Amino acid sequence: QPCWREYLTTRIEQNMVVNCTCPISECCAQPTTAFIYSILSSQEIIAKYEKALLRRYVECCSNLTWCTNPQGCDQILLKDGLGYGAACSKCSWISCFNCNFPEAHYPASCSHMSHMTCAKCNHGFCWRCLKPWRPNHKDYYNCSAMVSKAAWQEKRFQDYNERCTFHHHAREFAISLRNSISSIREMPKIRNLTFVLDACKVLEQARKVLAYSCVYSYYNQDTESMDIVEQQTESLELLTNAL
Repeated sequence: QPCWREYLTTRIEQNMVVNCTCPISECCAQPTTAFIYSILSSQEIIAKYEKALLRRYVECCSNLTWCTNPQGCDQILLKDGLGYGAACSKCSWISCFNCNFPEAHYPASCSHMSHMTCAKCNHGFCWRCLKPWRPNHKDYYNCSAMVSKAAWQEKRFQDYNERCTFHHHAREFAISLRNSISSIREMPKIRNLTFVLDACKVLEQARKVLAYSCVYSYYNQDTESMDIVEQQTESLELLTNAL
């Protein structure tokens, strides 16, 4: 029993317990959950084992995923198939279920979030796998003929990137403002500030949409539809600044 306890504890610590087998090389039998519980005595190790089982269960269920809040959240979310889900009930973060980007990024598509472009030769590629975005691009290493176009493309990228960065910073300000007001509400003799908190939440969401609208606009090549998008974005930006 001590040998089994040490073996299972090591596998759990190494996050390799789910598929572990008998330590005898010729034996492929896997220890059952009941057997593992009967061997382990440390509550800390048991808790780690149960977390490993939960992680494996979530990984095996195509309709489940973990909250992607970069600040850390252990909430399990149910995918709704729409590309993004409702706000996490624990931390209010909105995750994207279709790609690895850590948050919902409407109106930018998932492909927008992974499409990178070389500032020198305009070569498009996926930042995840580094494979060419357009397979017919042949001038990977010889792009001197495209310098002027690349310079224009770089300036365009910088303009959209600055706008996107501004809205992300403004969103952080809205979050900070909401947190400050939340702490003020706890003070005695302060009027109900729920309406101000609601305004901060709207401001935060508007800044998020404006930031990802920059990504959408940068990659969208449809001039006719872009006129409408730019008009709507400009209107939203004016109203958001007023708020």
